[in-house]
Amino acid sequence: MYGFVQDVLADKGGQVFTATSRMNVRDAVRSMNEHGVGALLVVDGSHVAGIFTERDVLRRVVDEGRAPGLTSVGQVMTRDVCCVPAMFSVSDAMALMLERRFRHLPVVDAEGVIGMVSIGDLLRRVSRAQEEHIGQLVEYIRGAPANG
Repeated sequence: MYGFVQDVLADKGGQVFTATSRMNVRDAVRSMNEHGVGALLVVDGSHVAGIFTERDVLRRVVDEGRAPGLTSVGQVMTRDVCCVPAMFSVSDAMALMLERRFRHLPVVDAEGVIGMVSIGDLLRRVSRAQEEHIGQLVEYIRGAPANG
C-alpha cells in the first residue's frame, strides 16, 4: 500500500554514513552530528560489523560512565544488525522496526548495503500517501452529485 523500501531510498537517497569498529566514540558522535543522523553503519572493510546509534551512546557509554575518547565504537555498537532487501514493503519494515524496537534499518542488495532508512523516513512515506488518499477522497466527495 505504501510501496517498498527502495521507493523511500529513491526519495531520500542511498547515502550511508559509516564508522569503523576502531574509531573512538567521540569521533563517531561528531560524525553523526555533522551529518545530522542518528546512526552509523559500522563496517570493517566490506563487512558490516554492526550499527552505532544514539541509543548505544546513552546506554553503553554515558550510563556506564565510559570515556568517549577512550572507548571504541566496536566496544559499544549493536552487533546484531537486521538488514532488509530493497523490495521489502514499507509496512513490513515499519512492523519489523516496531517489533524489534530499533529506529534504523540498513537496506541491502546482492552487492551489499545500498542505503539506510529510519522509522522517520518510513513514517513520512506513510503520511504523504495518507495525505494523497485523503485529498482524493475530498475531491470525490466534492465532485459527487447531491442526493435528494
